[in-house]
Amino acid sequence: MANQVTMSDALLAYVRKVSLRDDKVLSGLRAESAGLPGGGALPVTAEEGQFLQFLVRLIGARQVLEIGTYTGYSTLCLARGLPPGARVVTCDHTAKWPEVGRPYWERAGVAELIDVRIGDALDVLAALLDEADAGPGSFDAVFIDADKAGYPAYYEAALPLVRSGGLIVIDNTLFFGRVADDTVKDPETVAIRALNSALREDDRVDLAMLASADGITLLRKR
Repeated sequence: MANQVTMSDALLAYVRKVSLRDDKVLSGLRAESAGLPGGGALPVTAEEGQFLQFLVRLIGARQVLEIGTYTGYSTLCLARGLPPGARVVTCDHTAKWPEVGRPYWERAGVAELIDVRIGDALDVLAALLDEADAGPGSFDAVFIDADKAGYPAYYEAALPLVRSGGLIVIDNTLFFGRVADDTVKDPETVAIRALNSALREDDRVDLAMLASADGITLLRKR
């Protein structure tokens, strides 16, 4: 059995050369985000964004929920995987960062598919449960990429919103490798470590963890 390949800069450049389908809208938003606070770490990578688009298109998603918008790069990728009339509901604690992405959403022709909710994520998720066009089991896919200490609560709050057979994608589940180091005790690492352990035993979902990017966990709601 082959072990994981170490992703050197040269090998990552090769992967991008042979598989990444980029354009000026995507690269422009990545470049603008990179110059902002947190912009070097918070957005998903270009290849992960393409993977998200692939996933929502693969399952034929029409309603997607995103927890953690930042400048909306992953939001853009998700929206590009949707058909006309579908929507991405994305939530963030401040309106400042999503507004950075809005001109790029408009340029890509997907702005009308994106519904931005500002506020505490748990409050947004609770409100969605009571909405006429949302509610339990209404979302085909969820992408979680927000403050890591909140991951366990976000997962539990999002799960009722996902339909049976729906997809949950959780980013940063390896968290720079810190989860494997028991001496690391900061709240974010502890929360992700706890969530990873809980998901292993959660019989409500099927599970696959990918040792790609910073760790990507895929869950299918049973």
